[in-house]
Amino acid sequence: MTLMDNQRTAATWTKQYISGKWVDGTGEKMLENINPYTDEVIAVWRSSSKEDIDRAYQSAKKSAVEWKAALPSVKEGVLRKMSSLMNERKEEIIRLLITESGSTRIKAEAEFAAAKRVVDESASFPFRMKGELLPSNTPGKENRVLREPKGVVGVIGPWNFPLHLCLRSVAPAIALGNGVVIKPASDTPITAGWLIADLFEQAGLPEGVLNVVAGSGSEIGDYFVTHPVPKVISFTGSTEVGRGIGKLAGEQLKETALELGGNNAMIVLEDADIEHAAQAAVFGKFLHQGQICMALNRIIVHANIYDRFLQSFVDKAKNIQAGDPADPSTLVGPLIRQKEVERLLKLVKQAEEEGAKLLLGGTHEQAVLQPTVLADVKPGQGIVQQELFGPVALIMKAKDEQQAIELTNDTPYGLSGSIFTTNPERGYHAAQQIESGMVHVNDQSVNDEAHVMFGGEKSSGIGRFGGEWAIDKFTRTRWISLQHQHRDYPGVK
Repeated sequence: MTLMDNQRTAATWTKQYISGKWVDGTGEKMLENINPYTDEVIAVWRSSSKEDIDRAYQSAKKSAVEWKAALPSVKEGVLRKMSSLMNERKEEIIRLLITESGSTRIKAEAEFAAAKRVVDESASFPFRMKGELLPSNTPGKENRVLREPKGVVGVIGPWNFPLHLCLRSVAPAIALGNGVVIKPASDTPITAGWLIADLFEQAGLPEGVLNVVAGSGSEIGDYFVTHPVPKVISFTGSTEVGRGIGKLAGEQLKETALELGGNNAMIVLEDADIEHAAQAAVFGKFLHQGQICMALNRIIVHANIYDRFLQSFVDKAKNIQAGDPADPSTLVGPLIRQKEVERLLKLVKQAEEEGAKLLLGGTHEQAVLQPTVLADVKPGQGIVQQELFGPVALIMKAKDEQQAIELTNDTPYGLSGSIFTTNPERGYHAAQQIESGMVHVNDQSVNDEAHVMFGGEKSSGIGRFGGEWAIDKFTRTRWISLQHQHRDYPGVK
């Protein structure tokens, strides 16, 4: 597939989008957009410069003034039109996700659905911005608490779920009356940036409200964060980069929304439905090659059922199809870069040297790493404390429920998690003891619903996305009081 198969020309997918215009970047670097499965160069574009960022932020700031004042029905209409356009262009969007990010069709379909739900949920936000009238102890005073957009939001998008995870911030921010500037991941500038701008442009969003500046983090990343215009920086990506962004933003007293790494675990208790748990674990581990912040890293199984679960899990993993992401039957496609294969194989080899047993996989064809299963993994092994971000499953044994919970919490991360048991209330009680932002009983860890809060604890991030939590994140409250009668002040005549 080439970009010419899409509605937009190749030229459009190499331009920056600033003030409603598709323009060339003015940075020093030329960057390549590469298909991770075929290694084909999809497109070449010139990076944004600091001057481009200045123009983008100033455009968003200026346009946000009028956009803030637009009627709720106007804002809703743009989001509804956006949703309709996504339906019309669904096949194009899915093909772009497959081509640019190495998404399998299974994953691309799921990402499209999740992204569209975010847009649909955000369409209701203009009518959900509620103020308050509060009483006062001062005679004749009326206290009004207003809710209004924060101004301009800077969004730094990831490459793994580029469309969904960018729209998770962009759609709510725009629906609530903010201006937005996106800096998409350099691996996926189309689906994390230009495609979103194109859809909003077609949907009738006024010029300048949304802008896209694409370039390497080393050239423009810090300036994007420290620029004086944006009030909020939303970032989805690694914990290491997130810490740096948090530090830069903190120095500028900017608010952040940081959704970072995960080292998620599934606990399989002795009363669990083994087949159901194994099926869920395979999906939660290997969807999108494990390149999901919510993906399972560790599967912690009660000793009484360990062998039976392990057999079931390996049998199911053997039947996974790996290879061409465009094949509808493929579950495991290419990793985003070849060096990620090398990184993971090095970790697997080290784990074997430390006593883990390689039961499946450990081989690759170019960037496609076959589903890999390591059993008898011990807590002290180096591979246990890392976010793997690849199709490598770690199976661990726990003597009882309490040890399983302790092993689950033995990580700096705390994003998502999973517990399998035939007693849901037992699962709920165990979930309350797990140090993570999200836990799913009798389901795997990869869950995201547009109207429900999303976010992690510890090194997995700061802030919450979704529903009412997104409204809180991208708006501010202000107190304006009205004194309706003369007020006397003690000591003043």
